[in-house]
Amino acid sequence: MTLQATRHNLNLAMRRFYFMFSILWGVVALDQATKWWVMASFDLYEVRQVIPDLFNLVYVHNSGAAFSLLASAEGVWKEWFFIGVAVAALAFILLLFKQFCVRHILYTVALGLIGGGALGNLIDRLRFGSVVDFLDFYVADYHWPAFNVADSAICVGVGLFLLQNLRDGNEEKQ
Repeated sequence: MTLQATRHNLNLAMRRFYFMFSILWGVVALDQATKWWVMASFDLYEVRQVIPDLFNLVYVHNSGAAFSLLASAEGVWKEWFFIGVAVAALAFILLLFKQFCVRHILYTVALGLIGGGALGNLIDRLRFGSVVDFLDFYVADYHWPAFNVADSAICVGVGLFLLQNLRDGNEEKQ
């Protein structure tokens, strides 16, 4: 690799790093702003119907992980476990960024979304010992577990990362 190509990759990596951090902090800001609004506007466990038979806003705290995993587990270990997982995920995102940043911009977007979601939920865990959830989708009597902007960003980010990874794999096969 020539010196010029190395400089180009370094410049590209730095621009994408700033872009990833912009996405990350944008997700955190939107996540925290929406949670603040819900906490200021709702009583705990209050439900407001938005679209009948499809979508409510509800104010709940989730002491578990995604889909309330481990929510019923007792003990201080659980809080420290989830904080540790979030910190490890953020460190892993930085490692992934180093590996994938110059491959495709979609990796940068995906990692920014995942990192922003992880940090948004980590802030809740540090402040409240649980995560504020408020988006409640349902069909008839079946309700998906309530979630928030951070959870949405993580899901979309993981989906984008996997999609780009599949596209890269298909290109390598050809």
